[in-house]
Amino acid sequence: MQPILELKGATKDFRGVYAIKNIDLTLQEGEVHAILGENGAGKSTLMKALAGVHHLSSGEIHLAGKPVTLGSPLAALKAGIAMVFQETNLVGSMTVAQNIYLGEERFLNGLRKLNIRAKQFLMSMNFDVEPSALVSSLGAAQRQMVEVARATHHAAKVIIFDEPTATLTPEEKHHFFGLIKRLRERGTSILFITHALEEALQLSDTITILRDGEKIVSGPTETFTRESIIRNMVGRELSGELYGARKGHEVAIRAPQSKMLSVDNLSMGKIVRNTSFSIYGGQVTGMFGLVGAGRTETMKIVAGAFKRNVFHGGEVRLNGKAVRYRVPRTAMRDGIVYVTEDRKQDGFFETMSIAENIHMGALARGNNPLSVVSMRQAKALAADWTKSLSIRAINTSSKVIELSGGNQQKVVIAKSLVQKPELVIFDEPTRGVDVGSIVEIHDLINRLADEGIAVVLISSYLPEVLALSDRILVTRQGQVVEEMSAGDATEDKIMYAAVH
Repeated sequence: MQPILELKGATKDFRGVYAIKNIDLTLQEGEVHAILGENGAGKSTLMKALAGVHHLSSGEIHLAGKPVTLGSPLAALKAGIAMVFQETNLVGSMTVAQNIYLGEERFLNGLRKLNIRAKQFLMSMNFDVEPSALVSSLGAAQRQMVEVARATHHAAKVIIFDEPTATLTPEEKHHFFGLIKRLRERGTSILFITHALEEALQLSDTITILRDGEKIVSGPTETFTRESIIRNMVGRELSGELYGARKGHEVAIRAPQSKMLSVDNLSMGKIVRNTSFSIYGGQVTGMFGLVGAGRTETMKIVAGAFKRNVFHGGEVRLNGKAVRYRVPRTAMRDGIVYVTEDRKQDGFFETMSIAENIHMGALARGNNPLSVVSMRQAKALAADWTKSLSIRAINTSSKVIELSGGNQQKVVIAKSLVQKPELVIFDEPTRGVDVGSIVEIHDLINRLADEGIAVVLISSYLPEVLALSDRILVTRQGQVVEEMSAGDATEDKIMYAAVH
């Protein structure tokens, strides 16, 4: 059969450094093709070349057997290629309906008709999103659904999904998998980037693995296993290091040191309700709960990003001293940092370099707002952290927005840890991160706890919670409803507490 899409010798370099090199790829009509690889392997660069964001340095793109030049995302869309990016690219000041039909506006637009049309379209995909809501008011999962809806609406022949399930709940993932199957049945071809290997094995017909910008292997999905995928991605075995069991007789559970944080009857509107818990130094405390359980909001109050109720808002004590933070800066000065779950929105300054971002973290805890910024010191500091966290970039002057998702996450972590905190809150630290970087981030979290730092791990992935935590707090409806030792915890026990 004639492939719907074909790449021949695709090569792209940035300032002489190859992001992808001599890659051949074919995509058949109605095929779901998974593209796998570590962060920095060239997956997003390759897909952005197909979406018209990057122009290939050399190589050819053939669509339905004919060579095409995709000079812009609009040109790619007109040619029949749509891309849902890893980080959402929606207009926050517009409604959901306006974003879906952006670019198709008529001279006279009736919002009521537009909302009805969008409502019917979203319902057809089982997406529970209000079409009249402003995109800026939506959570990460709902924004991702709007991106998927917008790409699907254009009835493209080829749709590229870059980590589409990273922010979705299990139920939303189920609906998304159904959408993929319906698109395939309609003859739409799917290119699917994911770090969730189980999703690739479950959804795809074909798997292609990239490493260091080159194609390592490509073939039918049934010829791969989880272990063979990891081996081809990183060049070595990692299965034993990834999400290792944390049982009392296998991995020593750290004993609590001094009580770092004490929270009593904390409340914020209807989201956080009279919740109480403690955090200890030298331990990793995992926080698990379903979406809407109030995990992130609770810890954002602790970190000063959100404000608790003025009256009957509860009490927060840090090292025995009552504190009430109104902005994150004062919390940082006291040694509390929060590593955000949404790195693009809240984690870094995308127009700044790696060195500038990390140095901004160092300045954040300082007391002198008029301190002189030395770029020499900033670059030296960034060089240390780039080496420590294995951040892959041309140099520390590279813009953070140019990095892969996993390397962006490492910059966000470096920007937080450079403040020398006593309490670190990681919110979904490995979301959208490859298996090699997951191991590195897990090692870092364990090192921090071993050094006596109090670590809070908010994660929606139970194997991660069980692999890292010494204590586990389960949240439900804005409250911590159960605490258990990692040695006694199981996935069934945690999920039962989260639901019941």
